[in-house]
Amino acid sequence: MERILITGAAGQLGSELTQALADIYGGENIFATDINESAALKFDYCNFAPLNVMDRDGLAKIVKSEKITQIYHLAAILSATSEKNPLFAWQLNMESLLSILELAKEQKLNKIYWPSSIAVFGPNTPLQNTPQHCVMDPNTVYGISKQAGERWCEYYFQKYNVDVRSIRYPGLIGYKSLPGGGTTDYAVDIFHKAIEGEDFECFLKEDTYLPMMYMPDAIKATLDLMHAPAENIKIRSSYNLGGISFNPKELYECIISQGPKFDISYNPDFRQNIADTWPDSIDDSAAQRDWGWKHSYGLEEMAKDILTNLPEYLVNFK
Repeated sequence: MERILITGAAGQLGSELTQALADIYGGENIFATDINESAALKFDYCNFAPLNVMDRDGLAKIVKSEKITQIYHLAAILSATSEKNPLFAWQLNMESLLSILELAKEQKLNKIYWPSSIAVFGPNTPLQNTPQHCVMDPNTVYGISKQAGERWCEYYFQKYNVDVRSIRYPGLIGYKSLPGGGTTDYAVDIFHKAIEGEDFECFLKEDTYLPMMYMPDAIKATLDLMHAPAENIKIRSSYNLGGISFNPKELYECIISQGPKFDISYNPDFRQNIADTWPDSIDDSAAQRDWGWKHSYGLEEMAKDILTNLPEYLVNFK
């Protein structure tokens, strides 16, 4: 039986992926960790331990004592937050990944999952239908750390046969956690304002297209990748993953077409400069070819599902 450790389990992706893994492997075999000790309240269905991913000894202790076989390393400082403290963001994002890759090599763990991002692309990357292999010249510390992380992942696979797998996520949208400091988080926050009937000030221009994905698709993609036979995984840096592309104006119009009444205004800040270097849309044909990826949710389906479920979530959250 697999025994799985998740770092950063209380984050946007971790909150939902941890539950999905518990549903598959049983809560007794899932070990959620997060630097925030109060996050334990989220994980009454599985094991939880507070953990700073910079604490390599503490991480190794859990891996050995709990006989961990897989690690999903989700802890990171995201794009917009990283720009406020770049040296610390680089240190945390890179050193934690290297610690886990070393542990995987030493302990002969079965699999490692590490998320990359569209932030690896940059101003000279093709914006439309961005291919799997192309120029990557990120100009944010988050993007630089993700690009370097991809190279380390492939290195540990080629050099030490560590079965590490990765996805370059587009912007992720879900309703089960609050925005976490990413450039695409406007697409999460806007739904909260819509439900509460409050006007929304967007930090991006109305015509800023970005590739996005609804959380159920992101969870499915992650599990599909991790459950695929090793021989099917041809890319050990990170797979492009596409979903839906839209701009803030289109998202706003889609939401109000389904009932909510609120206004939007635009006040671009430093996050606009980050978004301007990212692709408009993604070519994920390699993921389709290698492990059968296909997304399910379009813009309207996503908006309808969030507007249906978010009010109850907010009641329970408060």
